[in-house]
Amino acid sequence: MSNLKSQMVLPPIADKKMQAWIRSRHLIFSGQFLIFETLDYPTVERFEECIISLGGCLISVEPTKRVWMGNHRQVILYQAKGSLHTPHHELRQYWFKYGSFQTRFDERV
Repeated sequence: MSNLKSQMVLPPIADKKMQAWIRSRHLIFSGQFLIFETLDYPTVERFEECIISLGGCLISVEPTKRVWMGNHRQVILYQAKGSLHTPHHELRQYWFKYGSFQTRFDERV
């Protein structure tokens, strides 16, 4: 995807970004996987950089649906799936405390 050699994120910075995405409901845990949803593809690339920095990997990125922005514009919602190779990573504990089981784009009530 992106040129990670020139844009490597340090683990403490990656951890803080991931925590912010958990609080904003862009990032959730589903089973053993991280699910990240955003309308901005460069943010998917930043997610990939962060997950690699923390010892994980990006598994897939898929456009899931179109979302209306105002009355005249639709944008693509991207869903990225990743995995951290450490099963009891501290981010999971952070997600239990501050996160949600649904992303901000989930339409279920």
